[in-house]
Amino acid sequence: MPLYSYFAKSLKGEEKSGAIEAKNIQQLSRTLKEQGFILIKAEPKSGKERKKNAAFSFSLFGGVSLTEKLMFTRNLQVMITSGLPLPRALETLALQSKNKKFKKALLEIREKVVKGSNFSDTLSDYPQIFSELFQNMIKVGEETGGLDEVLKILSRQMEREHELKSKIQGALIYPAVIIMTMIGIGILMLIMVVPQLAETFEELNIELPITTKVVISLGTFLAGNGILAFIVIIVISIFVLLISRTKSGKRIIDTIFLKIPIASPLVKKTNSANTIRALSSLIASGVPIVKSLEIVSGTLGNIYYREAVLEVAEKVRKGEKLSSAFKPYDSIYPPIVFQMIEVGEETGETSSILSKLADFFEEEIGNATKNLAAVIEPVLMLIIGGVIAFFAISMVQPMYSMLGGI
Repeated sequence: MPLYSYFAKSLKGEEKSGAIEAKNIQQLSRTLKEQGFILIKAEPKSGKERKKNAAFSFSLFGGVSLTEKLMFTRNLQVMITSGLPLPRALETLALQSKNKKFKKALLEIREKVVKGSNFSDTLSDYPQIFSELFQNMIKVGEETGGLDEVLKILSRQMEREHELKSKIQGALIYPAVIIMTMIGIGILMLIMVVPQLAETFEELNIELPITTKVVISLGTFLAGNGILAFIVIIVISIFVLLISRTKSGKRIIDTIFLKIPIASPLVKKTNSANTIRALSSLIASGVPIVKSLEIVSGTLGNIYYREAVLEVAEKVRKGEKLSSAFKPYDSIYPPIVFQMIEVGEETGETSSILSKLADFFEEEIGNATKNLAAVIEPVLMLIIGGVIAFFAISMVQPMYSMLGGI
């Protein structure tokens, strides 16, 4: 059995970490649950599993993108509905995939299915490709005989997730381009223009203001140590990235995003939409509510939302209603979440109402992202204007002082 390194937390806030052998992450989660702990994070430590997971860690470095997984799920649903045997469908989709790692994984899954393994069990060997949500919904589909219907629900879930990410990324492209352009122009000015002005000021023997000295020092350093400056920036970026992956670093970053005026509403709506959509899909597939909440927690990016959903799961396990379990977290979830869940509990249509609520949040996010550029543009203009004014005053002020002394 593979060895997993894990991090878990109890309802009282006690933390536990270490390494333990388990058949898969699900078994590890059950073992820890029996000890009174909820699994937060787990990674395989055995050589084989470590190598496998390293290969699928990041989509940017040859992993499997959400689009690829969406197309796979959608096509698999069509094939299963048409009556095509699962091994044949997996082989066909593997041969169609242009991603070598995804193709290899699908062919390995096919071989295991042919040898008698359950489809859901084989998916658990590839946690970096197929999420726990995906694995559990497939398992329910196998147990109920409704795999095609579960795949249909999964396809819709992934389509919504893809649309949501595309809207947010699209809204951030404009400010990102403006900021990168501003930084690029600023560096060019510091390297090419400032050193020449510095030589002129030195020849004229002018007393320079402190701001001018700062700009000249920065420009002189970049002009003479450009490679060193580039290396320093890369090192700092890697350091920040590593810090952001630690629990304390992640908490700090998530706190900042929840406090920034422009970003905070978008973060709250996005995490609320992700929570509701995933929960709706799992309940519709027949996954028990407590298990659904635990799975949903693992799909959320913000640590405050992950912890909140885990605590809600524990409250529901003890007999509390889902709507009342969510109410203490009104600082991160809008009141409409509790109200609509309560309606769903009263009518017995929780899954359907959650799906409609997710549609509402996603529409709100769409409207917010459309207006994001209009909100950010004046802020960017003020920042750019302030930077330009600082450089201009720093460079022009000594000249006016010189003219005033003539």
